[in-house]
Amino acid sequence: MQIYVCVKHVPDTAANIALAGETGYNDTGCKFIANPYDEYAVEQAVRLVEQHGGEVVAVTVGKAAAAATLRAVMAMGAARGILVTVESQFLDSRTTAQALAAAIRQDGPVDIVFTGRTAVDTEGCQTLYRLAANLNLPVANEINAMELGDGFARVEHELGGGTREVMRVSLPCVLGATKGLNEPRYPKFPDIMKAKKKPLQEIALTDLGLPAPSAQDELVKLEKVPERSGARILEGDTRSAVQTLVRILKEEEKII
Repeated sequence: MQIYVCVKHVPDTAANIALAGETGYNDTGCKFIANPYDEYAVEQAVRLVEQHGGEVVAVTVGKAAAAATLRAVMAMGAARGILVTVESQFLDSRTTAQALAAAIRQDGPVDIVFTGRTAVDTEGCQTLYRLAANLNLPVANEINAMELGDGFARVEHELGGGTREVMRVSLPCVLGATKGLNEPRYPKFPDIMKAKKKPLQEIALTDLGLPAPSAQDELVKLEKVPERSGARILEGDTRSAVQTLVRILKEEEKII
């Protein structure tokens, strides 16, 4: 099987991020990791290749530093990596999906494309679907169970309220992985050392033959979320406490 896994180089959710200007941040002063949801995608891809043979190829779009994330993914079992290099910290989902699709088409035929359900930095939740549209493939997201059949994948995901949806998706397809699908492996030291020697191809976004980017959204400003103040205890009977709570939500918190 030829399986591609799209991963994203994201800041660690525990990192202290310093803003730089109105639309950027200091990306040399914080720790970066592979998007946590993408680790479930990588693990599933590696397990399928271990069972059925083939190759797992990790693909990402990002700055040159994203090569470190690809090396980490290759230590988990991906055979090689493809990095589409860009200079921008933030790339809209439309351009990202076009770049990923072009890199995958250029590399070879595909049986399955895995991604994470979303990215923990921007949480746009659009790239997965735009990628499937660019590749003209069926798509299913937030899968937490999977079985491979003859020319199809049987996948499941939660709809909420204890309801589970079961789908049969024709291959090739694009699948978004989430927690519960598997338990991602932790690479051992020999795996990390071997990953340093695995092939990693770098392609500039401008070399993919894509039309000039025409983003449909624009980042206007980045702002840090203000720190929350301490808890407040509302005194008085139930009626007065509710009235005070509504006033706070409306006048102070601006929620209603």
